[in-house]
Amino acid sequence: MKKASVSQNRFAAFAAAAVTAGALLIAGSFTALAAGGLDMSTYYPGISVKPGESVNFSLNFENQSGGGRDTSLTIESIPDGWDGYFKGNSNSVNRIHINSGDNEGLATFSLTVPAETPSGTYQAVLLADAGEGVSDSLTLDITVSEAENGQSNFSSEYPEQEGASGTSFKFDTTLVNNRSREQSYSLSSNAPDGWQVSFTPSGQTTHVASVSVDSGGSQGISVEITPPETITKGEYSISCSAVSATETLPLDLKVTVTGSYKVELSTPSGLLSFDAYANDEKAVTLTVTNSGNVDLENLNLSSSLPSGWEARFDESAIDLLEAGASREITAYVKPSGDSMTGDYAAVFTVKNDITSGTADFRVSVKTRTTWGILAVVIIVVLIGGLGMIFKKYGRR
Repeated sequence: MKKASVSQNRFAAFAAAAVTAGALLIAGSFTALAAGGLDMSTYYPGISVKPGESVNFSLNFENQSGGGRDTSLTIESIPDGWDGYFKGNSNSVNRIHINSGDNEGLATFSLTVPAETPSGTYQAVLLADAGEGVSDSLTLDITVSEAENGQSNFSSEYPEQEGASGTSFKFDTTLVNNRSREQSYSLSSNAPDGWQVSFTPSGQTTHVASVSVDSGGSQGISVEITPPETITKGEYSISCSAVSATETLPLDLKVTVTGSYKVELSTPSGLLSFDAYANDEKAVTLTVTNSGNVDLENLNLSSSLPSGWEARFDESAIDLLEAGASREITAYVKPSGDSMTGDYAAVFTVKNDITSGTADFRVSVKTRTTWGILAVVIIVVLIGGLGMIFKKYGRR
């Protein structure tokens, strides 16, 4: 057998190198193609809906080509009778531009399930095609069922409160939307005439008549209930409701009015003024009236007077004053000895731990007329004495 020549060996080596280079080139081409791929996805490719509902799928795109691509969006398959379309920036679209890298929420696929659709699981297949063999498909699984994801609710941790009339009752409530889509709820109550009921979202100061709650979300709401001033004591039920297009959520609240606590201080005539003299005690009749509808206990009387003045009461404490009843109390006021003639202010107060009443008096301090008469008599006597002296000695 003849040995191969040097030139033949060199040719064989060159051929082997060419084959290797070709293989590497082909492999590189596949690698480059893989690097230029397109991926279309959504965070929730499988959902449950009720017949007649519409749902939206937020679509994400990953472009690995290193440059932007114009991409066509089409529905590859969809159940008969179903309606679906692509949205972008609130418009219906069929073609989008995908920048290099991640593009979250670049488009939305809106799907409407016919109202007569039987329960079951259905599929819709979407296609994103950028041309040159670069494309991707996305399969959506839609479970149609009459059953809801969960029952929404409108509740309060403490649905019962009590207080005196004139009190505003505030209930902290929570509205939970367990439906498969955002819901707008109208808020209302069946409060009787004269009652005021307002709804304020947590963290806000403005009263509202409706709120929107995301699917699976919740909204805190402050419900403020104010009874009329003339309300009598007793228990009152106030029914509130949150109503959306698909459900009515009731909320029953209870208010217990313990009664109105009010005490008034005046005089039998209603006149809030009197005359007094320096260093002389003056008796003043006061009237304490329970003008509320609840008996009052442990009422105490006190006074606020000018410096140096004194006051005492024939009865400074009332153990029990029935609703609607009155009691007369005598106050003895003594202006200080150096009080000048003029008007002064004196304040009397009656109160207990729940309520209080005050009366502001004008006190006119007078100078007694007897001193004036005595001064006149002394002057007359002096003049008469001087006259007699002149008469007796004037003739000499």
